[in-house]
Amino acid sequence: MDSNDLTPEVLRRLRKPRPYPAVSLTVPTHRREPRNDGDPVRLRNAHAEALHRMDADPDIPKAARIAVRAQLDQAMAEVDLRHKQDGLLILADADEHQVWYLPRETPESVVVSDTYLTRNLVAATAQTPHYWVLNVASDRATLWSGDGDSLREHRADGFPATPPEETWDVEREERIGDTPSTFTDEETRKFLRSVDDAFTAVLAARPRPFYLVGVAPALALLEDAGSTARSAAGRLAKGGLTDGPAHVLWKAVQPVVRQHARSEETETMARLDDAKGRRTFAAGLDEVWVAVRERRAGLVAVEEHFQRSARVSDGHLIPVDGDDGAALSRDVQDDIVDELVESALDGGAQVVFLDDDVLAGHHRIAAVLRY
Repeated sequence: MDSNDLTPEVLRRLRKPRPYPAVSLTVPTHRREPRNDGDPVRLRNAHAEALHRMDADPDIPKAARIAVRAQLDQAMAEVDLRHKQDGLLILADADEHQVWYLPRETPESVVVSDTYLTRNLVAATAQTPHYWVLNVASDRATLWSGDGDSLREHRADGFPATPPEETWDVEREERIGDTPSTFTDEETRKFLRSVDDAFTAVLAARPRPFYLVGVAPALALLEDAGSTARSAAGRLAKGGLTDGPAHVLWKAVQPVVRQHARSEETETMARLDDAKGRRTFAAGLDEVWVAVRERRAGLVAVEEHFQRSARVSDGHLIPVDGDDGAALSRDVQDDIVDELVESALDGGAQVVFLDDDVLAGHHRIAAVLRY
């Protein structure tokens, strides 16, 4: 599964306590040669390490060990390294297994516990821009799911949508964009109202920024048909893209997506500056960690590639450089930033990833506090 498939409901299910053992494997992967040559070896090593740990654990009954091993073997068989991104997460217990492809590098790790390790998945999902692209014409509407630098068509929840056949005049296809009456026809209005209703339901289940694409009259009528379209993060007045293809639509919509990202970054920096003036501001890994754990953080801003190993002591973080081998000890988190992001989201905070060096003056991470 892609991180794009992670919904609040799926995450809640993944976090539920499970009968011991629940196994989580994370492996860094690489999209291109020659770095990807070692990916299969790393994956096999992680798999072997998980089996070794279960075999050596006297608290695991034989039946449970056999069942989990079978699920892990099935997961290994399903891994498609041609589909890989920057990280791979395998989850398995006695009853199920899941394979997740992550758009963010993950450390090599094997965790055997009574819960799944989800922080890498959550951090990757939070870091990667997820958005919707709603593409409309007078006779067709398609919905596309954006995941960082790619799009794929969402073929569910009423999409793709077309007007009912009994109300559709096929000759109107020849008039799309040429005759104003196409967009004043009451049947077209009804159709676009139904599109707005269907998209509203999608947003309720998977809230994300969204962008509208279509000729100007179609976009205007869609906004007039309901309230959802008015909150779009951006619009592209261009026709002929309802059926993509995905790479063409992605290229067309990227300037609009980038513009929104720049606006979000400007807004985030303004909120941080305002928080400093009101003394509701935290900066640096330890300060932000404490605020997040106390659930006082309303917004957490972190540089995109900021990672740090650390151990927790008396509620505070002690950074670990790792060059002396200390990072291998069990009480050290390979990337405490991932855990911080997961905790922030759990506490209802907004998490925004910014370009590298934007927060250099704040030690790469900062927060706006609720109080």
